[in-house]
Formats: sequence, C-alpha cells, structure tokens
Amino acid sequence: MNKMSKKKKIFLIVDLVLVVLFVALDQLTKQLACEYLQDKPAIVLINRVLELNFLKNSGAAFGLFQNQKVFFVLVAVLILFIIAYVLFRMPDDKKYDIMHILLVLIASGAAGNMIDRVRQDYVVDFIYFVIINFPIFNVADIYVTVATFLFIILFLFYYKENDFNFLSFKQQKKFREIK
Repeated sequence: MNKMSKKKKIFLIVDLVLVVLFVALDQLTKQLACEYLQDKPAIVLINRVLELNFLKNSGAAFGLFQNQKVFFVLVAVLILFIIAYVLFRMPDDKKYDIMHILLVLIASGAAGNMIDRVRQDYVVDFIYFVIINFPIFNVADIYVTVATFLFIILFLFYYKENDFNFLSFKQQKKFREIK
C-alpha cells in the first residue's frame, strides 16, 4: 500500500482544522441568533432587502421534509464519510487545492446543521433576504450553497472527467495489478 506523502498529511490536517473552525463559526453565529433574535422582532440590516430573523427549522430548505431528524442526520453522516473518502483518495496535485477548500466548506455546513439537529431537533436559521422572500438560512447553508455552486462551475469548466479517476474502484484495482 502507498505511504501517504508529507504534503498529503499536511493537507488533511489543515482540512480538519478548517472544518473545526468553520463549524465553530457557524455554531457561534447560531448561538448569537438564539441570544439576540429569539422571541424578538427581526433586526433590519438593509430596509426591505436583508434582515436577521430567528427561525427554528425542523425541515430542509423551503420547509420540505419537516421533522425528519433521523433522515437528515443519516444524510449528513453519509456526506461526511464521502467527503472524507474523497479527501483521502485525492492526489496531492496543486489542481485539487480548490477542491479541498470546497469539500471542507460542504463538510462544515453538513456538520454544523447536523450538530443542531442532534442537540435540539431543529436547525437555527436567521438570515433572511426580504427582497426576494428567500427562505431563512444560516452560515452552514452558505458554506454548502456557495461551495456546491463553485464545485459545479469547476466541474463544468476546469476539471476533466479523468481528473476524477482517483475515485474509481476500477482504477485502484488496475493500480494494484501493475504493482
């Protein structure tokens, strides 16, 4: 079996530290929302555009799948395992640096919202774009949405299909046969 390079170990440690920091930031903002927004009127940041408005969300975006805690926790755990697998398998080539960041953001968002669901059976949402009546969301949602959007752009315009060969089970088998 291949020995993990020093660069790869450093990347994985940095990935883990970043996940912890991003989750901590998400949890801090949710704690502040609970302290300063719960049972209080919305705080208008930009009139008729943006407000801070407390919401206990026991479902997904747009109010879908209400009270499905076990489902959401299982999905989050699955996402975290998949991301961990991809990060461990990912080559330590410079072209994957941005993918590390995007996967860390997605993992952080999944973990942040999962923590809420496990601790209190709902996710704390508090950011509301009034101008477009967008569902109230939180920092973890921003991580996931922005990272997923950028990942799609990279997948369409930067990465090629063979850039993901490191995920193929077939490729692993061929590599073992060559050795």
